[in-house]
Amino acid sequence: MTSPAPASPHDTGVRVAALYHFARFEDFAAMRAPLLALCEANAIKGTLLLAHEGVNGTIAGSEEGLDAVIAHIRALPGCAGLEVKFSEAATMPFHRMKVRLKREIVTMGEPGTDPLASVGTYVEPQDWNALIADPDTIVIDTRNDYEVAIGTFSGAIDPRTRTFREFPAWFRAERERLLAQREDGAKPPKVAMFCTGGIRCEKSTAFLKQEGIEDVFHLKGGILKYLETVAPEDSLWQGQCFVFDQRVSVGHGLVQGDYSLCHACREPVSEADMASPLYEEGVSCPACHASRSDEQRARYRERHRQEMLAQARGTEHVGARMPLDEGKISEDDGKAA
Repeated sequence: MTSPAPASPHDTGVRVAALYHFARFEDFAAMRAPLLALCEANAIKGTLLLAHEGVNGTIAGSEEGLDAVIAHIRALPGCAGLEVKFSEAATMPFHRMKVRLKREIVTMGEPGTDPLASVGTYVEPQDWNALIADPDTIVIDTRNDYEVAIGTFSGAIDPRTRTFREFPAWFRAERERLLAQREDGAKPPKVAMFCTGGIRCEKSTAFLKQEGIEDVFHLKGGILKYLETVAPEDSLWQGQCFVFDQRVSVGHGLVQGDYSLCHACREPVSEADMASPLYEEGVSCPACHASRSDEQRARYRERHRQEMLAQARGTEHVGARMPLDEGKISEDDGKAA
């Protein structure tokens, strides 16, 4: 009798699916209840966002459960071409399942920006290195400052935005300096943009096209697809990639990284941060200590104490801790954005 093949070291039984798709949903509110019911019936957890412009989210569970939910989404109007990026998690990275109705599936706040009408040129991960190594290319990281802080592409410009809503104002303020005509009369440089999973670049490249910029490119599938596809020895990525779930970060091969999360400010915390006197688990980190009052820290300390008690009892104290899928996700309406 043949013995079964050994399990892959990454085969944990918990798959994570990051997805988005722009489509025109006439009655997206009516889609919520059936989608939520299907997720709950299949023990899927995470967050899905529905808006007139499409669907966006990150969910996790068994392979069979995810297959059922993804098949349902692909059957929605205009979603047959939905692409999904899969990875593995050591444990379930979400506390619960949410299907939320939003004005935008990734919030930019520019009503005229429509990725279904006009978008930049997609660049496959295997072709990305050549594009961003070209001296005639300006490379812009469209993510927020706390994401860029733990990893980005070599030479990329960091707009230092706190939310994606700030990106249009940043670009308009910097446009002349970034795209100045060369003294030799050559064309302005190409613009290449990237984000975690691709969705923010759908909006940012559509926005630049709307602003009259023609040579606009973006990384297809985002950083996640690049880290999954490009070998570490060929990679121009430096650091780790922040993800909007309890894994906090991933590296090449989408292996879970070594960052933790500050449950006061929801920002990534490194080993060096944890060695700081300003770090207290569940209470503060170097990034937020100065912006929190003693009263707030006392509340966080009590919340953390309740969590530890619940953990010792073998129960989950969900109410005391705002999970990541209800924290950072609310700022940009996006998971692996």
